[in-house]
Formats: sequence, structure tokens, C-alpha cells
Amino acid sequence: MLVVVMGVCGTGKTTLATALSKRLGMPYIEGDELHPKANIDKMSAGHPLNDADREPWLELIRTRTEHIAVEQENDEAHTSRRGIIVTCSALKKYYRDILRGTYKPKSVPDHLDPPHPNVLPAYFVFIKGDRELLKDRMEKRQGHYMKVGMLDSQLRDLESPEGEDAVVVVRAEDMTEKQLEDALEELGRLAGPLDTVESSHK
Repeated sequence: MLVVVMGVCGTGKTTLATALSKRLGMPYIEGDELHPKANIDKMSAGHPLNDADREPWLELIRTRTEHIAVEQENDEAHTSRRGIIVTCSALKKYYRDILRGTYKPKSVPDHLDPPHPNVLPAYFVFIKGDRELLKDRMEKRQGHYMKVGMLDSQLRDLESPEGEDAVVVVRAEDMTEKQLEDALEELGRLAGPLDTVESSHK
């Protein structure tokens, strides 16, 4: 399973994704680290990315996670459920469809592997928060390339995933442990029983 922890900047995606990775024993990928330098330079200058900037990046995330899942399948020592945790803003529905492997943008070269949605079903954990909370958090962050002004741009672009299949919603104002338990409960309901690292020691 691919678990995408999503939401606009300032929601705490990295913190929750790290906690999920530890509890589920699955590797974690920071989606932002897969951005090409041109995208990071653009955001650092305070300019929002457009669809053309994001499409190859989203396809790269999907491709990378599929490759990791195949490596897990071929690893005899890997006995737990195959899966990857990823952070990604995933603001628009069609962005999420790229991550699901159900849509391939025209901007992606034909020679790249086509996505395989059945190989790696995707689930989304949407961290939902209001603007004032997120703005306050971003103003306190040090050294991050995302500027506070980018928040409004992301909020404008956000197409809420609420109501889509395989989506879990947690609240940004909740403590990480509460978000984690809520996410695990709903993921278990959607994807079937989950083996957590803690339960394996009982």
C-alpha cells in the first residue's frame, strides 16, 4: 500500500508521516525531496508551482514508490505488509490520480514506465486545518523554502479529497498521537488489518 500524507504547507505532514512510518514499519519518502532544483528555486523565490511544474514530480513519486514495492516483494527478508509512506501536498484531484497510478499526464515522456494502480493501491491521509493555524505555524518555521505567502496559493488550489475513495481525514489542530491513532483506525478499516510495529512485540 502507498499511504500519501497530504495537505497544504504547515499542516504537519512530515511529523505524521514519520510517526506512521515507525508504527507500520514502512519506509518514508519526503515528496519535496524529489522536486527538481528548478521547482525548489521557484518556490524559494516565492513563486507558486503550476501544473506543468508538478506533473513530472508527481509521476516520479509514483514511479519511485512502485519500484520500492517491487523491491520489497523480491526481498525474502521482508515479511511484513509491503508499503511506503509519502508526504505530498496532492492539492488537486488529478494530482492524486497521478499518485494513484490511474492517470498519466501528457507531459510525462512515453518511454517512462506506465503506472500500475493494482500493484500499489494508494490511500490518502488528509490533514485538514484552517488558515490562521497554518499561517501561525509557518511563521515560526526556520529555514524552510516555503514562504507564508505560498499558503494562500495552496489553499486556493486545494480541491478537498473528502468524499473520494480511500481517503482518511485528520485534524491539523490535534496532537500527533491522536492523528496517528485516527489515521491507523481508518486505514485499517479501508485496507484491512494493519501490522504495527508495537503489536508485533505483544
